Amino acid sequence: MFELVGPLVGSYFVGAIPTSFLAGKLLRGIDLREHGSKNLGATNVYRVLGAKVAVPVGLFDVFKGMVPVLWISSWGPGWTSWPLVCGIAAIVGHVFSAFVGFKGGKGVATAGGVVLALAPFPILACLGIWAALTFSTGYVSVGSIGAALAYPGLVYWLNPSQRPYIWIHLIIAFALVWFHRANIQRLRAGTENRFGKRGNTDAVRAGAGSGGAA
Repeated sequence: MFELVGPLVGSYFVGAIPTSFLAGKLLRGIDLREHGSKNLGATNVYRVLGAKVAVPVGLFDVFKGMVPVLWISSWGPGWTSWPLVCGIAAIVGHVFSAFVGFKGGKGVATAGGVVLALAPFPILACLGIWAALTFSTGYVSVGSIGAALAYPGLVYWLNPSQRPYIWIHLIIAFALVWFHRANIQRLRAGTENRFGKRGNTDAVRAGAGSGGAA
């Protein structure tokens, strides 16, 4: 039983490390759940704290998806699907982190880390799609949704070893789109935040300094 439960729990808690929350608290003394989009993802970190914080946060979230696939899964059974299962546990941990009241980010970066470890060529293609859509439309959510929709087909086409588990990739893609449902509503209403539009970081700093933002 431990061979199954242990790696899944370990993968969940690696994914659940609240990178964005910690960055806000340690660097600015604020709770990012109270600022910007109130989402604990790298995009909101960029919006509130800037690129110098958002880039390492995003990379660490990718790393959280890779570790369960490449390392923690080796503790469990030798099923060929097992690394992917551990990766899913990490995504769940990121989106529903027990450390911050079962809240988190949208799971895109962590899912990217999972797929990068399993099928690097498809995820690089998805990165290109994300960049093209994000910079052409001005919306990170459009890039993320487009990349999520494209990635199962790219995995099937570019990584034949994952074809037996394509249904799992389809579920992940559907879940990523579902986690963006609020963004979709804002896009339809014309109220979605554009990429590059940052909040008033100076005001955040001032509030943090006075103790009012945290």
